[in-house]
Amino acid sequence: MPPVTQFLVIANVVMFLLTQLAGPSIIGWFGLWPLGSGMFMPWQIVTFAFLHAGLTHLVFNMFGLWMFGSELERVWGPRRLALFYGVSTLAAALAQLAVGLFSQSMAPTIGASGGLFGLLAGFALVFPRRTITPLIPPIPMPAWLFVTIYGVIELSLGVTGSAAGVAHFAHLGGLFGGWMVIRYWRGQPPFGRRR
Repeated sequence: MPPVTQFLVIANVVMFLLTQLAGPSIIGWFGLWPLGSGMFMPWQIVTFAFLHAGLTHLVFNMFGLWMFGSELERVWGPRRLALFYGVSTLAAALAQLAVGLFSQSMAPTIGASGGLFGLLAGFALVFPRRTITPLIPPIPMPAWLFVTIYGVIELSLGVTGSAAGVAHFAHLGGLFGGWMVIRYWRGQPPFGRRR
């Protein structure tokens, strides 16, 4: 496993174990709280991405991080992958905070999913024709189509309020953040040509 991907997986596992030992107070300090909750602290826009609600949440996110992050790190190198993942995570946090201004929910957001959705965008743009077979339904499809369908599902669930307890707009924020980083690197609109 490449070094940045390995570090991220280990850091998430360590934080999960600390959360199990210390209890919910860690989420109180390091989860991403809505701006109007009185619990928001600036560091939470980073720390929320290292916390998980349960073992299943952790395992699925770490599997995706390993699967997509490793491939991208081999192409981009550790520095670029770290920057890409960081921007995707930050975009996920900002999207969740923005949506929280219009929501009644005062619950914290936790999980690496926003960064992972950024990696999905990166993977689809770097390897658009690579075949991905999701668990449900197990139908092979090109990466670009898989990520597009997944994004549309997230948008639909977020707008309709279905699947409560899932930060759909954080996922979309991470996806958008990753897409924008790739456009910046490629000198595509709204960014000018890179020199």
